[in-house]
Amino acid sequence: MKILTLLLALINLLSVGTLHAQTAKVRPYRPGDGLSINAARKYNVRLSGIIQPMVETRNYPGLKEQGNYTRFRMRRMIAKVAGNAAKEKIGYQVQVDLTGSSDAGGDGTANNYLMDAWVSYEPNDNLELVVGQENAPTDSRELGMSSNALSLVERSQVALAFSSIREFGFFANYKLNAGRNGILQPHLAITNGDGANVFTKDHGGLKYGGRLDYLPFGAFVHGGQYRQADIEHELTPKLVIGATYSLNKGISDRRGRQSGTILYLDSLGNESLPDYTKVGVDFLFKYRGFSMLGEFVNAEATVPGDIRQRVRADGSAATTFLVNGIQDVPSYVKGRMILGSGFNLQAGYFFLNGISIDGRYSKINPATNSFLRNALFYNRTDYYSLCLGKYLGRHYGAKVQAMVTYARPKAGSETITGQALTGNEITSMLMFTFAL
Repeated sequence: MKILTLLLALINLLSVGTLHAQTAKVRPYRPGDGLSINAARKYNVRLSGIIQPMVETRNYPGLKEQGNYTRFRMRRMIAKVAGNAAKEKIGYQVQVDLTGSSDAGGDGTANNYLMDAWVSYEPNDNLELVVGQENAPTDSRELGMSSNALSLVERSQVALAFSSIREFGFFANYKLNAGRNGILQPHLAITNGDGANVFTKDHGGLKYGGRLDYLPFGAFVHGGQYRQADIEHELTPKLVIGATYSLNKGISDRRGRQSGTILYLDSLGNESLPDYTKVGVDFLFKYRGFSMLGEFVNAEATVPGDIRQRVRADGSAATTFLVNGIQDVPSYVKGRMILGSGFNLQAGYFFLNGISIDGRYSKINPATNSFLRNALFYNRTDYYSLCLGKYLGRHYGAKVQAMVTYARPKAGSETITGQALTGNEITSMLMFTFAL
């Protein structure tokens, strides 16, 4: 029913364009950028979409009985409608993933059909005010890039572990010149603190954060700031450096991606939830086909001293907070959250014949008490990835990518089927991307 409602909304948006059908013109098309239609030079509608079928194999050399696990799936099937009315200074975007999956990782939620749904107002050329659901500016730089613009098959484990991915709230984006060629881009966000739009009770307080980007050498060609590979072969060096900060007041899950999955109460039965603070720095560099991306993030929690009860999955309350057999409320609460730090460094080269080679190293440093030590989903500290891609043209319209990731699990880790893992874990992925 939710999918039908979303599709009807898309059709309704498209029907607005028919009012100006007699004067509508299709702008020059570039595969991967979508189809743009202008009506009477006042209204613009852009249609785009992505299909990404994928096969994934996980190999466990240390296990004799079960050496590998393979699955085929439609990784993403995205439809997007975006547009603006120049005279009214209003823009909008609706984006859905019909697979119902997300970039949440193994411990994330399913049925995340709605990705973006927002309306913007631009009082001038430098300021944009947005209300609705979109990518969180306080996440890593990777999360601000479309899935068809990634150099590797999947985002890094650092990005997937610490990111809230999408949030609902108020966003302000500003741009100003800084020196001869430099550009400063501040971003402000005040959101619900529970990730995507919440259809049930909204637990906890708001989330406050922002991002500050600095481009010392000017803007990237053709939006390259939001794309990983240097398809454009930048003729001059281009660099963007960013810093992020966020404070989530009263978090009710592992890192602010959901609402109400982890709840605590005081002695009177009132909700008492920990605060979640995250800081990060990142950069993206491009020059003549070479690209490099680096990211660092650190997350900490503040546990209130009045927590006396925890809410079980069935809604009942318990007063036990045992850690290694000892009653320890702060350590127990932190042990269920994504806490610690991680960094990601990747580099690659895009050849003029459309072949790209990219390598990535990601490292996660879990806090003493953190869900990053979970045996099934995490408990791997080092990830090494190598990806070979073939772009079917100098654009993001179609490509095929093959990636291998080598991970070193810690003692006590488990396979995707729950078996005790001895040795290393090797994940191979083959994905096709077709973008309108």
